[in-house]
Amino acid sequence: MYIPFEDLPGESRIWIYQSNRKFSEEEFSEIETDLKAFVESWAAHGTSLEASYQLKYNRFIILAVNQDVQAATGCSIDSSVEFIQSLEKKHNVDLLDKMNVTFKLGEHIAHKPLIDFKKMVKDKSVSENTIVFNNLVNNIEEYNESWEVPAADSWHSRFF
Repeated sequence: MYIPFEDLPGESRIWIYQSNRKFSEEEFSEIETDLKAFVESWAAHGTSLEASYQLKYNRFIILAVNQDVQAATGCSIDSSVEFIQSLEKKHNVDLLDKMNVTFKLGEHIAHKPLIDFKKMVKDKSVSENTIVFNNLVNNIEEYNESWEVPAADSWHSRFF
């Protein structure tokens, strides 16, 4: 059951998928339609999940579930991953590779393999103050507070 993202409680569980490239306006529109349909039918053991999504920066897909109403289970999480895989195939993008880093370079959003990000740190092309996207946040509250943060305040800090 679709609920507006902003109406979900802060402890709602989230999953963040980052694209290896920016979505075109046409892709963005199609993905939004597909996401809405998926969330509307998303269920755990036959019980509808109170869920939502956000698309951010034409690059990130955020899925959220209010675990207080009905917890996402292994099967429902598997179905969401299958849905994300279907988006990967349909739009020829990579959404599941966790070995990539997305960060801001001024107003531009950059996406690099982790090894390239480490090289940028070494070359001082990025700093501890570089805004990174910490996709390891677990709930909406953490997402709102700790998703876009200086690298020094995220797991990326180990590279400095």
